Amino acid sequence: MNGRFLLDTNIIIALFAKDPKIHDRMANAEEIFVSCIAIGEMYFGVYKSLKIQENISRIDEFVLKNTVLSCNTETAKIYGDIKKRLKDKDSHFQKMTYGSLQSLSNMV
Repeated sequence: MNGRFLLDTNIIIALFAKDPKIHDRMANAEEIFVSCIAIGEMYFGVYKSLKIQENISRIDEFVLKNTVLSCNTETAKIYGDIKKRLKDKDSHFQKMTYGSLQSLSNMV
């Protein structure tokens, strides 16, 4: 599958674990985006791991190869508005992660 992908923390973890389904889907990606929040979650996991330096290197390398989307006050405002509207609309959307909503707002 070609195209542009926005990855959340779970997909990044699957990539690091060499999940064949994920690697196959990402093989021909034109561009990969990841939110700074997902990268922060990855570093949080690293600092709880036994191989801190090795895992920091893996994340640093991943960051260099992909586009990291930043978050600012405007992103936070849009996130709050989107989350409120989705929560009011359908309880299914209450389960969406902050990373997914933050990423949506970066594209607005």
